Amino acid sequence: MRWRELGSPEARAVLLIQDELLSALRDYLRERGFVEVIPPVIGPTTDPGLRGAGRFTLSYYGMRFYLMSSIILYKQALVRSVPAIFAVAPSVREEPPETALTGRHLTEFRQVDVERAGATLGEAMSLAEGLVVGSALRVVRERGEELKLLGREPEIPRLPLPRLDYWEAVDLARGLGAPVRPGEELTWEAERLISREVGACFVVGYPEGARGFYYRRDPARPGRLLDFDLLLPEGYGEVASGGERATDPAEVEERMRRSGEDPEEYSWYLEMLREGVPPSAG
Repeated sequence: MRWRELGSPEARAVLLIQDELLSALRDYLRERGFVEVIPPVIGPTTDPGLRGAGRFTLSYYGMRFYLMSSIILYKQALVRSVPAIFAVAPSVREEPPETALTGRHLTEFRQVDVERAGATLGEAMSLAEGLVVGSALRVVRERGEELKLLGREPEIPRLPLPRLDYWEAVDLARGLGAPVRPGEELTWEAERLISREVGACFVVGYPEGARGFYYRRDPARPGRLLDFDLLLPEGYGEVASGGERATDPAEVEERMRRSGEDPEEYSWYLEMLREGVPPSAG
């Protein structure tokens, strides 16, 4: 039974590493002016872009609400008040059976959500790589014995991490034998093979149809977005996604319809965009 495992030295090591990692993440962001906020756990909308996972719904006062799968839409609202925010946010997703043994999917987990008003794609990427690498270095320094107990002596990459254009990543994945449909998100297998070949790296500039309606279009490259995925080394794949946010309500509504989403479900979000939100990235 799982509760018995919590008495093992390995479980203790995991909890101590987790504590150190959370402290490192918070310290890194606070030192750079970010304010921690408490996000909603249930809401009328949540991120629809879950790569095949479903959203848990509940009926409350006769209305449909969701358990939060991502607070990405709410971050744009929060930076209207505080220009640099982060949250250690709960994420609950109805993962399909085929993800049970991938080693990278959980029904419930916590993710660090970050948003900064006025930030660019490049600034968001620099923050993401600094946050991940800086926090990993601290865990290695402070919890080296626990890592050894778990059989881990990680090599921490130097910054800046390599940047792969989306189409460059597609060509690389195909060359490594991964099935990839051009114009769609990279498959889990493609991410695994790329991160084994290249190590930790960014994939930048996904096609518009591959991502959510909340990413800003790249004005210099029609059909492309100002967004990224950050891949971990050793085949672990995507650990973070981000980019600049779309702020034009007409464009966002059009992209919602094109992707099969009902704009009525996001009425509060569209109303907020009509009133005005600051440009932001996270």
